[in-house]
Amino acid sequence: MPHRLKRAVNVALVINIFLFLIKAAVGILSNSIALISEALNSFTDILVSIGIKIAVNMSREKPDMKHQFGHNAAQPIAAFILSVFAFVVGINIIEESVKRLLEPQPVTNFLEVYLVLIITIFTKILLNRYQVKIGKMFDSPAIRAASVDSINDVLASSIAFAGIIGVALHFVYMDSVAGILVAMFIFKSGYEVGRENIDYLMGRSAPPDFDQIVKTTALGIRGVKGINDLRSHYVGNKFHIEIHIEVDKNLTTFDSHAVGNEVRNMLERLDRVQKAFVHIDPV
Repeated sequence: MPHRLKRAVNVALVINIFLFLIKAAVGILSNSIALISEALNSFTDILVSIGIKIAVNMSREKPDMKHQFGHNAAQPIAAFILSVFAFVVGINIIEESVKRLLEPQPVTNFLEVYLVLIITIFTKILLNRYQVKIGKMFDSPAIRAASVDSINDVLASSIAFAGIIGVALHFVYMDSVAGILVAMFIFKSGYEVGRENIDYLMGRSAPPDFDQIVKTTALGIRGVKGINDLRSHYVGNKFHIEIHIEVDKNLTTFDSHAVGNEVRNMLERLDRVQKAFVHIDPV
């Protein structure tokens, strides 16, 4: 695993453990469902970070006899599983919040409650910026998923903060409402991550603009007269390309094969392509 990618995963894990501990401690002491929901949210983030750490390590393993095209699917699989887990946590939070909405419970309001949420908001903003940068740099769907989760955590913590202020103003029900809204953001995060990664798992084809890049690259190779078929699909978070190129029918088998090899090599240099399969049609 590249050093910077590994460091990004470890940084997120340490931050999420820290946030979980302070949220859980202050949430239990204050009896705030909004803050307890935030603690559960951070607990899911810890599991997300651990899952990403395992998946990123696995995805970097070399191809073997059982996985001859590598292990790129490990990251989207992990991200999708974690999105499902987020829905489960969100349902549990809503259940408890509704109970407290029907039977309000006293919430102890003290300075540490506000400090914990403020620390969470600023920490997650910085973490999101860092994850976006690393996710783009290494084209990592797992890190991108974590960056989406981080920005949703900022919004969720802001809602929890507003709920705590509502309690301070003697609107007791605001704590439960904030808990429900935090769960909504957990659902939102799970949905966004799941939607992106289901495309990887279902082998979705490349978008038209990327197809055009592939065609332009292939047509730029000397000896390629045209392209009569192009197909693509995700394998993990990279594309496999199947392309039919047209070459002069008078070329020798050796020369036409050389043209095909050059096309394959050029396409596999593209960042988003893992493997290219070139079929040669003499015309």
